[in-house]
Amino acid sequence: MRQDSRTTSPARPMRADARRNYDRILATAAEAIAEHGAEASLEEIARRAGVGSATLHRHFPSRQRLLEAVFWGKVEALCATAGDLAAGPDPEQALVTWLRAVATHAASNRGLAASLMRGAQDGDPTLGATCHTMIVNAGEGLLVRARQVGAVRDDVSITDLLTLANAISLAVEQEPDGVAQAGRLLNLALTGVHPAGPR
Repeated sequence: MRQDSRTTSPARPMRADARRNYDRILATAAEAIAEHGAEASLEEIARRAGVGSATLHRHFPSRQRLLEAVFWGKVEALCATAGDLAAGPDPEQALVTWLRAVATHAASNRGLAASLMRGAQDGDPTLGATCHTMIVNAGEGLLVRARQVGAVRDDVSITDLLTLANAISLAVEQEPDGVAQAGRLLNLALTGVHPAGPR
């Protein structure tokens, strides 16, 4: 059965047991990538997911397809988080919380984006651009609300903030505590080093 690499859901309905296997493989792959990077062993992912290698390859015929599905699922979750935060009462806190989620997302990818780019000829060539647009649109809504309450300068764009979050995450993604470091450094960048805040 062909899987749609643009979504964490299969292209056609699946039996319940196949759906459970599919979801388990995706969740396990995301954990393995966070631990070992994008070159995590497919055999180990299958073993930890409680399925055979044949089952993994039936759902994901190549490493590229599995990585695409993991990345797409992470982006969908990040955008859903933005939607949830937008309903909150504090626009500034919503934006900061979401940027921390972006930094965590990027730091936990551990080479995933670079690996996807290297294998782009074997996968979906539009995945990167589509995911980027989704993330920018999700963040833009939070930034607009934060700007409306005077929490963000008018000359700051969502691209500025995403570049900052991703640059910090890229710098620490290979560290054992990269996710924690990314959150701390992002907080430092957003608040400044002076105890009273930026002057």
